[in-house]
Amino acid sequence: MATLRQNTAEVVPELDLALFTPDRTLSELGCNSIDRADIVTMTMEALGIVVPVHEFHQGLDIGTLVEIMRKQL
Repeated sequence: MATLRQNTAEVVPELDLALFTPDRTLSELGCNSIDRADIVTMTMEALGIVVPVHEFHQGLDIGTLVEIMRKQL
C-alpha cells in the first residue's frame, strides 16, 4: 500500500494523506480518471507487475486495489 500511497501523493499533491485509507476509493479522494490511470500505471511499473485492465473498474476501494496488485507479485 505504501507504493500506491506514494504515487497517489505524487499525482495529487494537494491530497490529505490522512484520508488515504483502505476503505476509500481514489475517486472519493478527488482523483479523476486520468489521475487514477496514472496512479495505477506508476504503481504497477514500480512493482514490476502487469495487471489486466479488466481487473480494475471504477469504485474499487484502495484495499481492493492493493490486493489485486499483491496477487501479481
